[in-house]
Amino acid sequence: MLRAAAATTAGFLPPRLAAETAPAARVVAAAGAEVRSSPLLRALGVPRGGAGIGSATPGRRMYFASGSDSSGSAADSDSEASSAAGAGEEESEGNRSSSAVAPAIIRPEDCHTDPKLLKALVENHKRSFPYAGAFLVKNEEDTDSNTVTRSDPKKSIHGLKGKELLKHLHEIGTLAKITSIQGDQVLLLGHCRLRITEMVEEDPLTVKVDHLKVSKRLMLTLELVKRELEITKLQQSIAKTIEEKITGEQRRYLLNEQLKAIKKELGLETDDKTALSEKFRKRIESRKEKCPSHILQVIEEELTKLQLLEASSSEFSVTSNYLDWLTVLPWGDYSDENFDVFRAQRILDEDHYGLTDVKERILEFIAVGKLRGSSQGKIICLCGPPGVGKTSIGRSVARALNRKFYRFSVGGLSDIAEIKGHRRTYVGAMPGKMVQCLKSVGTSNPLVLIDEIDKLGRGYSGDPASALLELLDPEQNANFLDHYLDVPIDLSKVLFVCTANVIEMIPGPLLDRMEIITIAGYITDEKMHIARDYLEKNTREACGIMPEQVEVTDSALLALIENYCREAGVRNLQKQIEKVYRKIALQLVRQGVSNEPAREITLVEPSEQPTGVSIATEVENKSQRDSLAEDVSVHVIPTDFSCEKINVVSLTTKSEVDHYEHPKGVSKETSADDKATPTNTSGKMEANEHTEEVMEALVDEALVDKTVEKVVVDASNLDNFVGKAVFQPERIYDQTPVGVVMGLAWNAMGGSTLYIETAKVEDGEKKGALVVTGQLGDVMKESAQIAHTICRSILHEKEPNNTFFTKSKLHLHVPAGATPKDGPSAGCTMVTSMLSLAMGKLVKKDLAMTGEVTLTGRILPIGGVKEKTIAARRSGIKTIIFPAANRRDFDELAPNVKEGLEVHFVDKYSEIYDLAFPSDSQALAS
Repeated sequence: MLRAAAATTAGFLPPRLAAETAPAARVVAAAGAEVRSSPLLRALGVPRGGAGIGSATPGRRMYFASGSDSSGSAADSDSEASSAAGAGEEESEGNRSSSAVAPAIIRPEDCHTDPKLLKALVENHKRSFPYAGAFLVKNEEDTDSNTVTRSDPKKSIHGLKGKELLKHLHEIGTLAKITSIQGDQVLLLGHCRLRITEMVEEDPLTVKVDHLKVSKRLMLTLELVKRELEITKLQQSIAKTIEEKITGEQRRYLLNEQLKAIKKELGLETDDKTALSEKFRKRIESRKEKCPSHILQVIEEELTKLQLLEASSSEFSVTSNYLDWLTVLPWGDYSDENFDVFRAQRILDEDHYGLTDVKERILEFIAVGKLRGSSQGKIICLCGPPGVGKTSIGRSVARALNRKFYRFSVGGLSDIAEIKGHRRTYVGAMPGKMVQCLKSVGTSNPLVLIDEIDKLGRGYSGDPASALLELLDPEQNANFLDHYLDVPIDLSKVLFVCTANVIEMIPGPLLDRMEIITIAGYITDEKMHIARDYLEKNTREACGIMPEQVEVTDSALLALIENYCREAGVRNLQKQIEKVYRKIALQLVRQGVSNEPAREITLVEPSEQPTGVSIATEVENKSQRDSLAEDVSVHVIPTDFSCEKINVVSLTTKSEVDHYEHPKGVSKETSADDKATPTNTSGKMEANEHTEEVMEALVDEALVDKTVEKVVVDASNLDNFVGKAVFQPERIYDQTPVGVVMGLAWNAMGGSTLYIETAKVEDGEKKGALVVTGQLGDVMKESAQIAHTICRSILHEKEPNNTFFTKSKLHLHVPAGATPKDGPSAGCTMVTSMLSLAMGKLVKKDLAMTGEVTLTGRILPIGGVKEKTIAARRSGIKTIIFPAANRRDFDELAPNVKEGLEVHFVDKYSEIYDLAFPSDSQALAS
């Protein structure tokens, strides 16, 4: 049984849970029954009887009252802990939350003292079990903790007795230990939860209680405690790690500073600024006489500035980087040029086959440089389709002139900072490509190859084409200004070589300053030589195939060139040859071929001294050791001969192995001495037999003749290596029918042939009209209209009574409709096609033509003479008609390109008419 009293039990619950409980008036009942030890106390390590609780969970000193109105707030101010300990059931949750108010500061003078309650608590404190019960008051919402009901605010909790008081108490409370009583101040320490069962005495209120077991709550509390414990451990671990790291870094920093100070005192080392300054001065000292004066002045100013800056400042790193670039450039350093044209000719021939006209232009350029003593002042632009060797020609020119070579591409470049550098104020600023080039090559007169100059971009960061003008123009680049260096640089000694696929895409101001060298491409004969002498040889060696193991016939190479690699360059031809040799390599390996070095076998020759040492055979070649481990390395032959020497031999023939099969000093028959010792005799005989077996096995394996059939690649089986042919023959007709004429076209990949076909759609009065198809561009459509008009005039002159064009609706088509076509050079071909249909005459066999035609019948020059000539040769054309203005272009072609061709140069269409329709004896078409 518990006797009633006003009390509180602070300090029992953790602060987090205590804060959730609501302050209210309390009743403390003296313990009238035996109090058992709580499981929570056992879990927390609290001994029976409550010893040590005060030290483990210190309570808060509280004050009790029963008759004073002002004591309510004092009694309620610290009710958080007892409410959390006493209200564990779900039915008490609502009451606890509804009575929650902020805790108040308790003062002893504000508390009311109940003499009977205090006397009862003193009596309990003197007993062996000084315990009392503490229960929360059920006060209504928005009322003071001392007020019983909202309807009667003057009625205080301290005026209630007996059942009326019990009615206003929560059923669940806390068993608290009376730790001390000093005057009218009582200190309680909560232990466990209680539930009121019945009332025993009204004044002071004494009740019977049941002790509740705190397991679900204990598990939740334990979980919270464990989590807090893990968090605390982690925080301590992190703090310890950080502290150790900081301590270690501080120690290392201190030791480094001491070491620097010691070295500086001993003269072994200088500080960072002094060391950097000395490094920069040493760099420029060797080139001081060659370096321009304004550059030396800037370097001295920056070195002085560097000494005044702190090493930890950002300006220090900017200045040091700037000095690093200034001092590393090759001011005044030039490589000695070689203007030997014979040497240049040899180098160009070694690196490239054919391209006679291109080589001649380069040799002319070198010859002018020899006479002038310098080769600067010109910008060479190598223009041609992909894969013709533009970049490699630039590298060969650099080797011929004995200049350093540097290449960078400007394809898609849209930021002028790549050319002229960034301002030093930007983070991560860098000089432009030209300054980086000078640093890389180490000379002031390299050969710089600017690749893909026809693919320059343009963005918000400026126009790179305009920036290139200052870089390439000989009149401006003597004082080229990089934004990063901010000092003039002399680039007049640099030889610039540019590459492009289409010169029409090069900006006009740049093109005006360039010397154009056109590389049209390679004809079939040149491709054959390149494939045989360069590509095939290098590919075979790269694939590890011996010349005697494979044969690629000329017919296979010719078929590869004509049916798979028709483009002007040889890059795709190289890829196809590599594909062929990869297939061959796989075929050889599947046949068991290995081109690894010959196997070497180490044999140990015995001496005549009996020592009981073993003779062993071992495969020396590591690559073969694993495969022969079972056959060779396991045979260790016991014998009584000592090792005299070791020979490494390659077992290739039977005669070479005879000596090693029966070494000197080892006999198949046992000697008399051996017979005298039966044990040794049997061992030696067994050893000799074993030796012979091993040697025979090795010899047989080494002398096996692995005959492998040579792989032959010809035109018949080429598709097994590279697949189905990509290109079909361009020539469709052996003899073109009426209304069909072969023309010549140019594209970025080289030249090609095409047919112009004309057919009559319908016939009738005033039906004369023309329809064109074949995805033709505007210029080509206009050429067709011009050709139709010219045909009317020519036909009226040749056959006045022929009204074909007046009554016939014509359809002109250019095959390969998926390919866009445009340009004026098909004009004369269209005229010839229409006239052939109108007159019913066949055009001369093996004839192709190209040229722009005017309304008056004049033939204007065209471009791509070499490409069109190569295309005509590829299609088996024997007669070509070119405009007379292109005679010089054709004469400059290499002899092997012009060989075997009948070429006519014409000024007006009447000459073409006579060549296309040579006589009237040709049969008219039906």
